[in-house]
Order: sequence, then C-alpha cells, then structure tokens
Amino acid sequence: MRVFLDLMWFFRKHKKRYLSGIALLMMVSLITLIPPRVVGMVVNELTYHTLTRSRLFYELLAILACAVISYGLRYLWRIMLYGGSIQLASDLRTRLYHHFTHMSPQFYHQQRIGDLMAHSTNDVQAVQETAGDGVLTLVDSITTGSVVIATMAFTINWKLTLISLLPMPLMAFAVFHYGKALHQRFYQAQAAFSDINDRIQEYVSGIRVIRAFGQSAWERKNFVELSRDVVAKNVAVARIDSLFDPTISIIIGFSYFLSIAFGAVFVLHGHLNLGQLTTFTLYLGELIWPMLAFGFLFNIVERGGASYERIQKLLNIAPMVQDRPQASDTVPSGDITYQVREFRYSDSPQAALKNIDLRIKQGHTLGIVGRTGSGKTTLMRLLLREFDVQDGDIAIGGVSIYDLTLSGLRQSLAYAPQDDFLFSASVAENIAFAQPDATLEQIERVAHLASIDGDIETFPEGYQTLVGERGTTLSGGQKQRISIARALLQNAEVLLLDDTLSAVDARTEANILAELRQNRTGRTTLIATHRLRTVEHADWIIVLEEGAIVEQGTHTTLWELGRRYADMYRRQQLEILVEQGGGRV
Repeated sequence: MRVFLDLMWFFRKHKKRYLSGIALLMMVSLITLIPPRVVGMVVNELTYHTLTRSRLFYELLAILACAVISYGLRYLWRIMLYGGSIQLASDLRTRLYHHFTHMSPQFYHQQRIGDLMAHSTNDVQAVQETAGDGVLTLVDSITTGSVVIATMAFTINWKLTLISLLPMPLMAFAVFHYGKALHQRFYQAQAAFSDINDRIQEYVSGIRVIRAFGQSAWERKNFVELSRDVVAKNVAVARIDSLFDPTISIIIGFSYFLSIAFGAVFVLHGHLNLGQLTTFTLYLGELIWPMLAFGFLFNIVERGGASYERIQKLLNIAPMVQDRPQASDTVPSGDITYQVREFRYSDSPQAALKNIDLRIKQGHTLGIVGRTGSGKTTLMRLLLREFDVQDGDIAIGGVSIYDLTLSGLRQSLAYAPQDDFLFSASVAENIAFAQPDATLEQIERVAHLASIDGDIETFPEGYQTLVGERGTTLSGGQKQRISIARALLQNAEVLLLDDTLSAVDARTEANILAELRQNRTGRTTLIATHRLRTVEHADWIIVLEEGAIVEQGTHTTLWELGRRYADMYRRQQLEILVEQGGGRV
C-alpha cells in the first residue's frame, strides 16, 4: 500500500475531488444496505402472513429508489475518481517530458529511447489505474466491508458474524503473499516491455540499414526471442494474478457454508428468524465484492507500485547541467574565450579536449578543422553547455557561461548540428522551430541565405510540404540546409555550424558561405569542418588533433607554415582533382 503514500502529493493537490468521490462512494455503500433489510422484512411478513399490497408496494418502491439513487451517485463518483486518475497520468507524463527536456546528452547516452517511451506509456497507465480503480477498491472494500460486517454483527447476530469471518485471516495471508510475488514479477515484465519497445524503435529507425545489409531475417529472429521473453514474464505475472479470484472464491464459499450451517442451527434454536437469516445471507453476498476487491486491490497496487518505482527512479536522476545559484538571465555578448585545461566525458578514460587556450573576437569567423574524433564537436557542445567543464572556464564578453542561466546563454547561440534532425512537420514549421511566430517572409529570407529556397520551390506544396519523420523525404544536403536556415532564423549573436556543409556541392557551399559573410557582419560564427575549403576565408583557423590545438592562424599563415594544415589542404585539393578527372597540384 506504500504507493498510496507515494501519491499523496497528488491526492492533496486534488483533495476536493477525491474527498467528494470517496464521500459519494461511502453513501452508495450505505444505500446498498437497505435492499437486503427490506427483503428480510418481506420474508418475515410472508412467514407471519402480515404482508399487504400497499406494504409490498412501498417496500418495492424503496428498493427501486435505492437503485435509482445508487445509479446517480455511482455516475458522480466515477467522474470524480476516474477523472482524478486521468489527471494524474497527465501530470506524470508532463513531469517526465519536463525532466527529459532538462537532461544532458549524457543521460540519453545511458538510457534507451524505447525504455523512456515505456515509462511514459505502460508505467504511467499502471499508476493511473492505481489512482482510479485502486482508490475505488480500497475505499469500497473497506467501507462496504466494515459497514456490512457491523450491520450483521449489531443488528442480526454477532456470533454468526464471527463464525462467517473465520476464513478471513487465511485470505489476508494468501493475498499478501501473492501481492509480494506480483510486485517483483510485474517489475520484470515492465522491464521486458521496455526492451522490446526499444528494439522496435531501433528497427523502425534503422529499417534502411537492416534491408541494405540483408539482416531482416536476423532481426526477425531477435525480435521473436524478445517477444517470447515478454510473453514468459507476463505469463509469470498472470500465474500469480490468476490465483487471486480462485483463492477468494474458495474462502467466500467456505464463509457461506459456515453461515448457512450455523445459521440454520440458530433458527432451529430460536436465536434467529427466517427473515434475519435471509438478510444475513444477502449481506454476506454484499461481502463478496469487498473480498474480491481486496484481491483486486493488491493486484492493482502492486502493479502501480512497481511502475511508480520505475518512474521515480528515472525522475530522481538529476540533470548533470543545471543553473548555478544566483546565475544571471543576461544574454551575453562579446569575445569568446576558452581556457580549458582538460575535459573528458564521464564514460571515457581519455581527454576529449586539453590545453585549449583560445580567444574568438566578436564578429569574427573561427574555422575548426581536424580529423574525425579530434574534438571539434566537443568544443562547440561545451559552449552550448551540453556538458560542463570541470577543469577550466569558457566566457563570453568576460562573463563565465557558468554564471549565466542556460536560457540566457542559449538565447545568444544558434546551433546547426552535424546530425541534422527534422521533425514530422512542414518545411516552414521545421525552419521556424525556434521562432514559431516567424512570418513566411522571414522564413523565405533565411531559406535563401541557406540556398535551400530553390529546392523548396520544386516541392509539391512548397514551404507547406511535409518532410516525413526525421526528414526521410529529403536528401542529406537538403536536410543540412534546412537545419542551417533554422539556425539563421534565430539571428543569434553566435552561430555554430558543426560540419553542416558536408553533404552539399562546392558551388552551393560557396553561395552559403558568401551569404553568411555578407549577412552576419558584426556577429561571431564558428564553423567545424573536415573540408578545409569551407574555412579558407575564416578570420582565424585552429587545427585540432587528439583534443589539443596543434596549429592556429589564418589560411595564408597556416599554408605558409607548411605543416599539418598545409598537408591536409594539399591532400584534399589532390582528391578534388582526382574526382574531376586528373590534373596537377
């Protein structure tokens, strides 16, 4: 029952709704006591031949009135309690979504997307049932059971009541034992569902790769194995679940046996009349639901408890990147300085960056070049505060980025990542993602700057064309240019382009770079690339190797230096000539 205490924050928040629903439910429990009493009275009047037509009419009318009133009250309490459980599900999903949006990339490196989806769907659904059916069965089983037992004991015969309740401790022991086993097995079943959910997500996302490598059969085999594991774990849950009703039914049957056997003896000895025994038997029938509900309650509570435990475990993971106390909301501006002695990812023994001492003047363009894995992307992600530097500092305009709120810092930055991501929306909506209220004229302007406007005009519905999930209907170059247009629309102080021109041809690349130089005067631009021609006209270029700056300067000075940069440039020029059909370097 601990899950009810865990959910107390929600019950307090919606106490009027739940108190009203519980009050209505208790009223229904009291009203259901009337019909058995009336039936007992009718039986006695028939036995003693005192029943009249008018008396029977009023007694039947009382039963009908109880049914009508119960109908109305049941309708109202269902709205109250089930409406509250739906609100709880909404609150939990909102909490999870809010939590996900504040987590750093490291969190997503450690968590699987399918598992996160399972938390937001199956686990939330199980907790929702706890706040709905769980509260219902808890209140109804306790209220109805207590009222019925008290009525049987104090208005009919307390001895017979005790005799009929003798099997109850056995039921309590069995239900507790089943519930403990159910909690553990349901937790495992939910984890198995997360595994298969994650596999489906990966399969759908990577369907092209799977087919290209002819691995469809292997994937199907793997999926079948995961599916069997899910079935096995859910069957294990069902085996425990299926024990509740038979166990309770046996105990209820035993209670009936005891009450009728001893009740008949009491009638024969004059301790009860036939009407009282009939009423007692009907009241015992009213106890069937509380008993069944008691088992049903443990079932729901253990499922909800296991799921809420999984949700809380996820919510208790603190974001690695957070605003510091007294952080300023100021949007920074000015020169960017890196003084990073060392930075390493938590799951890597090697430093991703080391001895970075760099100053980028406001309004200048910095080119960042180097081999794959040299630290180009890491340099940008540290400026975005996707990760925090533990040994060193980064500042904008002389203000440490760690003295700024994440919101204030990121208002000054526009980022086009190398793994460009497009949403299942129109081209215009994707470009205007950071500024949903942007006009079509503003969208068209940045599309022109990114040299994607010509392509968009050829699309079936122009800017209203849906791009498909993750932009599957577009080429790599088109996705990159839409990503650049999205970043340009922010009109931020600092623009970061992380290898976002790798999939465009040389002419388009030249057009984009020319537009950037012309339209971003006075604003800082960082361009990470492995193609050196992209940064030829940059104000300053750094060459990274194994996380360290091994060369820096302008294109001319680095070429004249004749070392790594010059070798890389010469080799790339040779590759271009070979692609064009040969020639001399």
